[in-house]
Amino acid sequence: MFYDRAKIEIRAGRGGNGCMSFRREKFVPKGGPDGGDGGDGGDVILEATNRMRDLAYFQRQRHFRGESGRPGQGSNKHGKRGDDAVVQVPPGTQIKDEDGELLADLTAEGHRFVAARGGEGGRGNARFVSSTRRAPRFSELGLAGEELTLTLELKLLADAGLLGFPNAGKSSLLRIISHAQPKVADYPFTTVAPMLGTVEDPDNHNQFTVADIPGLLEGASEGVGLGDQFLVHLERTRLLIHLVDATGYYERDPLDNFRTINGELTGFSPELAAKWQLVVINKVDLVDSDTLNDLTASLAEEIVSRCRAGDPAFAWLVEDTDGDPTEEDAARSILQISAATGDGTKDLTRRAYSLLQRAWQTAPVFAAPEPEGHITYRPGAEDHWEVVERDGRYSVVGSVVERLVARTDFENEEAVGFLQERLERLGVSEALRDAGASPGEDVTIGDMEFELW
Repeated sequence: MFYDRAKIEIRAGRGGNGCMSFRREKFVPKGGPDGGDGGDGGDVILEATNRMRDLAYFQRQRHFRGESGRPGQGSNKHGKRGDDAVVQVPPGTQIKDEDGELLADLTAEGHRFVAARGGEGGRGNARFVSSTRRAPRFSELGLAGEELTLTLELKLLADAGLLGFPNAGKSSLLRIISHAQPKVADYPFTTVAPMLGTVEDPDNHNQFTVADIPGLLEGASEGVGLGDQFLVHLERTRLLIHLVDATGYYERDPLDNFRTINGELTGFSPELAAKWQLVVINKVDLVDSDTLNDLTASLAEEIVSRCRAGDPAFAWLVEDTDGDPTEEDAARSILQISAATGDGTKDLTRRAYSLLQRAWQTAPVFAAPEPEGHITYRPGAEDHWEVVERDGRYSVVGSVVERLVARTDFENEEAVGFLQERLERLGVSEALRDAGASPGEDVTIGDMEFELW
C-alpha cells in the first residue's frame, strides 16, 4: 500500500536546570557562586531524503522526541545540549499544523525544517550575582520544549503525469516507457496507488519522471473514487499526458471522457487545469481506421475550441501556430499509440520531453519556499503581556511573564523572591491592582496560581 498521509506528534527536549553551587577550595574560604547553566533541549528536525518513497514508516512510528539538555554543574560547567531528533521524510512532503496551515515544503534531498525548538536551559546561580546580591542561592529551571501535532502530506515530484479514465492504459504505458513495474490487468482500477517511473528520451538520453495515478471518475474533484487524494500528485508536474481510450470506458464516448477529465481538473484546482496537456489516443490497435479518424477529428475540434477560449492547457499549441491553431494543427498534435504493442511510444517520449523543456523555461522547476521557521523567544524580543479578568478571577498572559514563572523553583524562597522582584519591575503587580485585584487574591500566570502580594 502507498501511504501519502500521516499524522505525527513531536516534542522537543526540555532545557537542563541551572546549577546552584559555590566554589569550595582549599585556601579559598569564601568562594563565590559558580553554578553553570543547563544545556538547551534538542530540536525536532524534519529532513527530506531520497531513501524514503512514501510515509509508510509513520504508520507504526508516530512519536518523536528531542533529547533533554543536561543540567549545569559547579565550577561554572555548563550542561551539554540535548541531541536533535532528525525525522526523515521523502522529498515532496508538505508539513502542516493542526489548523492545516503549511509550515514547510521539503522538495529535495537535504531540505530541512526545524519543526519544534528545544527548551532553553536554566541559568546557574553564577549568572545572578550583582552588587546587591553577592551570594544568590537559587538558579533557574529549564524550559519545556515545543510540542506539536503535525500532518505530513506527500505529493509526488514528477515532471509529467498520466491522466485518464480507469482502464485507459496508463499503467501499460508507464511499464513500456520506463523501468517501473506497475500491475497491469484487463479491468478498471488495477492501479490503486500512485507510482513513479523514470523515462529516457530516445534521442539524447535525457531523463524525466512520470507519475501514474489511479484512473479518475466523474466527481473525482469532490472525492469520488478517492480522486481528490490522487489529483494532488499531479500538482507539481509540468506536463499532463492525457490518455484517451479509443474504445471508450464502459461504452462511454471518448470525447465525453476527455471533457469530463478536464472538468474535474478545473473543479479540483484551476492551477492544475492550467498545466500543459499532451493528448494521446491509446489502444489504436483495437479500433478501425474510420473510428480512429473520427475520434481524432472530434478531439481536434475540441482542442481548437479550447484554444480560442484561452485555455492555458493548450497554450503551447497556440505558440506553435502563431496564435491561430486550426483543426489540422490540433489533429497533428494528437498522438496515436498502442501501449500494449509499443507502437508510437517513442514519438510520445520525444514529444513529452520537448514540451517539458519548454515548460521548464516558462516556469522554473518547483523550488520550496524558504521555511519561515519558528518564532523563538529571546529576552527582550517579546515583552508584551496583559491582565485578563474573567468571572472575578485574574490571570496574567504573555510569554515574558509565563517564562519567568516556568523558570522559577517555587520550593526555593529566594527564587520566589527574585520572581517577585522581576514582576514588580515589569509592573505586573501594579497592573493587577489597577484591574481590581486585591492583595491575597489568587492570580494565575502560566500553569501556576498564587496569591497577589
